[in-house]
Amino acid sequence: MHIPSAPTRELEVLGFDQALAQSGRGGGYDRSKWLYVPDFYTDYRYILGTRGERPLVCIGVNPSTAAPGDLDPTLKSVERIAQANGFDSFIMFNVYAQRATRPQDMERELNPALHRENMAAFDWALARGGESPAVWAAWGNIIESRAYLKTCLADMIAVGQRYGAAWYTAGARSKKGHPHHPLYLRADSPLDPFDAAAYCDSCL
Repeated sequence: MHIPSAPTRELEVLGFDQALAQSGRGGGYDRSKWLYVPDFYTDYRYILGTRGERPLVCIGVNPSTAAPGDLDPTLKSVERIAQANGFDSFIMFNVYAQRATRPQDMERELNPALHRENMAAFDWALARGGESPAVWAAWGNIIESRAYLKTCLADMIAVGQRYGAAWYTAGARSKKGHPHHPLYLRADSPLDPFDAAAYCDSCL
């Protein structure tokens, strides 16, 4: 369980570039295998994943307590589905970077500075995804938890358009059209094409 210690505006938050430059210095995990930024446990996380040439970028709402070598059930499912669909690695990203195990504990207002750095992280991840990087929308109904998440997602879609990102979902979508969360999906679940821009306009 992670309950935020304070609104992120009150915290000293490392920018993505600074956090990336420092990652791996503290040790405790195999940097040749893992991506973890920042590489220490705190109230926010930009990315967590594995290194490879063809990553599947999976999008949740906000980060969990997972860390390198200590994946939670959601991340284990993400890893299995990435492998089953022919990817050699995965990058877990989130619409908003604040850690909060329970969606109701997410901060009520968007922190523009944290969002800006989170978008820098998304840009970095897509730049390493090759031509038409694969993005798996996997946030479930939790996307309705805060009104600002639609704004965050719209900005992500704009970043994706610059890279020609190909969006996907896995499993059945909800009645409202929300993508299925990674939990409780078959390990061999296929990825289905997803029009993220149309979804953002019509379902949120």
